[in-house]
Amino acid sequence: MRRKEREMGLEFAHMVLDKAQWMTLSMVGVDGEPYCIPINVTRDGEYLYLHSAQRGEKAQCLRAHPRVCVSAVGDTRLVPERFTTEYESVVVRGTAEELTDPAEKQEALRIFTAKFCAPLGEAFQREVDDSLVRTAVFRIHMDEVTAKRVKFRPDGTELQFGAME
Repeated sequence: MRRKEREMGLEFAHMVLDKAQWMTLSMVGVDGEPYCIPINVTRDGEYLYLHSAQRGEKAQCLRAHPRVCVSAVGDTRLVPERFTTEYESVVVRGTAEELTDPAEKQEALRIFTAKFCAPLGEAFQREVDDSLVRTAVFRIHMDEVTAKRVKFRPDGTELQFGAME
């Protein structure tokens, strides 16, 4: 990372990943061209989880080229007097793996759903039972994680972090 004073540690990166409601998944398309898409993702340990239609472009790309990059942005605030923005960001480079075992897929969907939906209950099980066959679920191992933050003091000077949490 070029700006070491903005670098944040792994705990901070996990916090941003956990609170982000959407992220951008970048990958290589089946035709070799770049492809990126905004997605909902959840994290559990050293893995990110996402789902897709079995026959969608995203699933096809992940199957053909499993190396991916995911970016997430946490809190932001425009700072017009400084001609910039305060932000928190994370970039994850990793390898996607499709889960095919029904029990693993269901557990990943439970983790995913717990982040974005109301308490799971019977409605979750009905939804999983109805959609598991047509849903692709991918787990991305977070091979490399970098995070940074830009934040200003009330006097307008930039805070320096330097890989602090």
